[in-house]
Amino acid sequence: MNESGHREEFEFVAEIKQLLNIIINSLYTHPEIFIRELISNASDALQKIRFKRLTEPNILSPEAELRIDISVDPQAKSFKIEDTGIGMTKSEVISQIGTIAHSGTANFLKNLKNDGTNVDLNLIGKFGVGFYSVFMVTDEVILETRSYLPNAKGVRWKSNGIEKYYIEEIERPHRGTLIYFTLKDEFKEFSDAEKVKEIIKKYSNFVDFPIYVNNEKVNTIDALWRKKKEDVTKEEVEEFYKFITNDNKPPLSYMHFSVEGNVNFFALLFIPETPPPQYWYNFFEKSISLYSNKIFIQDDNPEILPEYLRFVRGVLDTDDFPLNISRETIQSSPIIQKIKQILTAKILNHLEELSLNDTEKYFKFIQNFGQIFKGGITIDYGNKDKIINLLRFQSTLLNDNDMTSLKDYVSRMKEDQKVIYYVLADSRDSLIRNPNLEYFLKNNYEVLIMTDPIDALIVPLIGEFDGKPLKSIDKVDVDIKKDTEDTDKLEPETANMLFERFKKVLGERVLNVQESKRLVESPVTLVAPYFGQDPHSEKIFKIIDKNYQKSKKILEVNTSHPIIKNIAALLKKDETNQTIDKIIEQLFFQTLVLEGEIDNPAEYVKNMNELLKEITEVIIKQDN
Repeated sequence: MNESGHREEFEFVAEIKQLLNIIINSLYTHPEIFIRELISNASDALQKIRFKRLTEPNILSPEAELRIDISVDPQAKSFKIEDTGIGMTKSEVISQIGTIAHSGTANFLKNLKNDGTNVDLNLIGKFGVGFYSVFMVTDEVILETRSYLPNAKGVRWKSNGIEKYYIEEIERPHRGTLIYFTLKDEFKEFSDAEKVKEIIKKYSNFVDFPIYVNNEKVNTIDALWRKKKEDVTKEEVEEFYKFITNDNKPPLSYMHFSVEGNVNFFALLFIPETPPPQYWYNFFEKSISLYSNKIFIQDDNPEILPEYLRFVRGVLDTDDFPLNISRETIQSSPIIQKIKQILTAKILNHLEELSLNDTEKYFKFIQNFGQIFKGGITIDYGNKDKIINLLRFQSTLLNDNDMTSLKDYVSRMKEDQKVIYYVLADSRDSLIRNPNLEYFLKNNYEVLIMTDPIDALIVPLIGEFDGKPLKSIDKVDVDIKKDTEDTDKLEPETANMLFERFKKVLGERVLNVQESKRLVESPVTLVAPYFGQDPHSEKIFKIIDKNYQKSKKILEVNTSHPIIKNIAALLKKDETNQTIDKIIEQLFFQTLVLEGEIDNPAEYVKNMNELLKEITEVIIKQDN
């Protein structure tokens, strides 16, 4: 200990007494935060002396390294933190420690009283009273300091945090502040050097000044987001990304920018090359880490980005928020809403640039995060048009690995084409089972292939693009025109007689039976009515709502198909022929198989066996 002079006794102001009583006697949710608070105060003191060295020629120890030193001893349960910052005079110690942040403390206490139920002491840094968090982990604190002013004396402040504190002048040769204390038994873990390093890396890894724990430097990564974009190399950015995400691959793309105006912040944001492990289970948990002047606040803030952009990782640093701002305050804060608005616009603009300048990377982004990104249409109506322009889909005219925008699709439309055709499917490969695609393939009409489950939800919200409505090829109202009259189809009278037989056999299982214009090679198909949903959409809605009732479908019949013409011939020959009914049943079952919607496979197999039995009997009779 340094030699001391006359010791003076002071009493805390009433509000500080209340505050200390709350801290000492209440449950502190995250006691480790006291380390963050002390480092934050030390960093502030170093920032101030750095400025003073530039503006004032005569200061104490002008060449002293700007640094923070922490010393811990598990045996003694001791904790020490010292900085070479601006320091304090005796009067400053009295005003800043004995009555620190007087108005802020009043507001803090008022806030606690108004809460009424839960006292969340993680709010403590919000009002500039973070120093007092040390009284949660110790029974007595000693602070020694000396101001940067050349003639200033050293000062020692000592208190048990109950009612009084003591101040005396001491011999202290160098500038800055030292705080030391013995930890309570239940908090002795904070005298372990590795534990302290872990906490520093979590909360204070990007502080501007070096932090040493038992003479080992801990914060080795620079706060790149605070630097100018042109002063940071691609290699530094990639290493920083790997550090904050634990990803072993570099990011797909990144954004580095700062904003000044109604809100002020720095940001370094990343789009991962691939989704992280268990992405679909926890992608809402962590996105952008929020910092205040390089000090960590939160990394799981759900308000900083809309859900459909929460694949973005990175750091945002703003001085507009104090430390430990509560979640409730953030959620209702106009500042965070403004930040969210700016970030959303920046990310959408970046994705647009990527789609124009690096299509390979952009397609990779769509493959990895397209399903989540599309969800923006359902929640972000202000940016709906931007999001729609950024969507990409597979297409019947493109290779498997290529995708198209709606804009490019429209540019390739035929002159007589008035709608954008699309089909919802489990996968591109499954489309070979869809007979409704036959007409469009034969006549070279491009059809968008939508394979994401969310497509069933977003297509109705898109509605139209460039004045062209989006139409499912699986619905009855899709516009189909035959180039020439089909002379090989059944006569209208024969066709109507056949349709009536279909209706009689199938009954309530179909809404209607009618002639098809879309079929080329298949005999029959099911299509959704105007007011209904296509089969793929119904699968999705059934997953969402188990009580969802599917609409009856319309059976379309290809009257040019040999099977259909043969059935018509049998019907003309003998209306009582029961084989006709079995063939109709079998054709209907086939449509259900293609849709993956057959509810009774046993009935399907039974009907098939009976039909095969009758066919083979006919063949045997013919041979005899």
